[in-house]
Amino acid sequence: MTSSQHRTLKAVFESPTRADIRWADVESLFKALGADIIERRGSRVCIVLNGVPSVFHRPHPERIAGKKMVESVRAMLKAMGIEP
Repeated sequence: MTSSQHRTLKAVFESPTRADIRWADVESLFKALGADIIERRGSRVCIVLNGVPSVFHRPHPERIAGKKMVESVRAMLKAMGIEP
């Protein structure tokens, strides 16, 4: 994992929840963790990490993950036992 990906992981777990994390950085983090990213219809993307799929909607047009999305990413990572 690169230092940038590690910063993204730490940002996802910050409290209060941040609303300024770029979605591209979140996808990069998922890739570093070994996830498969599967394109779905529209802005949907399926992240398969440790065999468990999670579907997210890519944010647009701003490409910044909102608080609810960051909370969902955090919950997914926690369920996998991944924390900074």
